[in-house]
Amino acid sequence: MSLGIIGGSGLYEWDALERPHWKPVSTPWGDPSDQLLHGELAHQEIIFLPRHGRGHRLLPTEVNHRANIFALKQAGVDAILSVSAVGSLHENIRPRDILLPDQYFDRTRTSPQHTFFGQGIAAHVGLGDPVCPFMHQLLGDIATEVRERDPAFQQRKIHRNGTYVNMEGPAFSTRAESEFYRRQGFQVIGMTSMPEARLAREAELPYVNLSLITDYDCWHLEEGSVTADLVAEHVRANRTFAQAILAAFATQLPADFPSPARSALTGAIMTAPDLLTDAVRERIPWLP
Repeated sequence: MSLGIIGGSGLYEWDALERPHWKPVSTPWGDPSDQLLHGELAHQEIIFLPRHGRGHRLLPTEVNHRANIFALKQAGVDAILSVSAVGSLHENIRPRDILLPDQYFDRTRTSPQHTFFGQGIAAHVGLGDPVCPFMHQLLGDIATEVRERDPAFQQRKIHRNGTYVNMEGPAFSTRAESEFYRRQGFQVIGMTSMPEARLAREAELPYVNLSLITDYDCWHLEEGSVTADLVAEHVRANRTFAQAILAAFATQLPADFPSPARSALTGAIMTAPDLLTDAVRERIPWLP
């Protein structure tokens, strides 16, 4: 069992990771955000990819999600856990809380870049439930356990469901946009997780997201507008909590668990098999 983790600053400064080493990787879809960090946690193989590159060099719109998911698939991961910094759209979802999205709403304008299909292959993968239900349940249980056993974390709330609206960025929302998303009933807003969830499903990789609440977007007038400094401050405050959850999750995730992602391509490919060229199969080598 190998767990892929996609995350941001701080996670690759992970003292508990044993035998860490970086490996370069190339893909038919271009370069991923960075090299892959390989290591172990209690004999569980971990492969970590910094979403924005080490030092946070890439804007959300510059992240090559196809190359990132391909690189993890090629490295042999069996599932992906993603960690994201997000804004809250509800009063009771506070900064430094954690939310586990079970739904997404896509507001990006770059969806052609968020699929492996096209250019000689047509396919339509089901995405009604975009995260793996088994991983989602396990992650919620583990996050709750970690919070309860450490007094330092007991003021943090774990929100086990919610819709993540994926805006494009890189600027944060206008107040009108933020209020619109609130009226739609969305819970959190971010810039990166939806493309990962979509591509992971196409790669038949179970996927789940751990969203770290960093701000109230800009709708909460008493809190003021979100800034990069504010986000960074709350990310640093959540780092230890997130790492404790990831470590426990990595060691408790069973080697073989049920997930609809594992058969996502069954019945999804419309193109006749004899029309799938070598170039198509090089870009998507896991095709049946």
